[in-house]
Amino acid sequence: MITRTRRTGSFVLASALTAAAAAALRAKAPGGRERWERKNHAGRTVGLYAGAASAGATAVAAWRTHPAAGFAVLAAGACRAYDDVAGAGDPRRGFRAHLAALREGEVTSGAVKLVGVSAAGLVAGAVLKERFLDKVLAGVVIAGAAHFVNLVDVRPGRAAGAVLALGAPGLLRKGPGAELAAVAMGAAGAVLPGDVGERVMIGDMGAHALGATLGSAVVAGNGRAGLLAHAVAVVAAAVCGDRVSELARSL
Repeated sequence: MITRTRRTGSFVLASALTAAAAAALRAKAPGGRERWERKNHAGRTVGLYAGAASAGATAVAAWRTHPAAGFAVLAAGACRAYDDVAGAGDPRRGFRAHLAALREGEVTSGAVKLVGVSAAGLVAGAVLKERFLDKVLAGVVIAGAAHFVNLVDVRPGRAAGAVLALGAPGLLRKGPGAELAAVAMGAAGAVLPGDVGERVMIGDMGAHALGATLGSAVVAGNGRAGLLAHAVAVVAAAVCGDRVSELARSL
């Protein structure tokens, strides 16, 4: 009963915070409205308020459940936001391109994002798990989940829908894992209508934050076998990133 109450509270909190933050950003539009608007795949002008709102809301709600998870979510969103600002106009996409640049001595904003999200995942994993191997696997899962949700964010509603579908099994668990799954789903549910309606887009910032929340839920709710299975899955998705994105576009 306690788990169900906390899980429901986490869902409602994340959903309410996301909606409230998005409304506040839309009303104020810090820095001017042009900073908060983009063209989507169909050429329609959509707002980016939902991305920043979902990132902030999930970080707060996840922190309430476990500070390490909140840190990972906040770092994932912040690293992506930095990449959006510092990497504007950079045609390179995908971690392979940024790693290639890094090997040549160029530190791109994408490389900073990759290293930052990975490091945050490892730090959170080190706190959430006790044994060394579990800590490493947890870091891979958190960072990999953030990357995976961003990979499928190729059409309106794809990323939020994926978080809702993948987070649902976590609600059946007990403890922090279920609460963190509820946080991810609450934020995703709040942005989904506007995202599908092509009024807003969560962008890379929102996708990374939602993914990190989902990954934290997996880490908190699984033992070594589950961590290993999820780590293999997210690494495979990262390696086959282009194919994953193409599949998401076709669905």
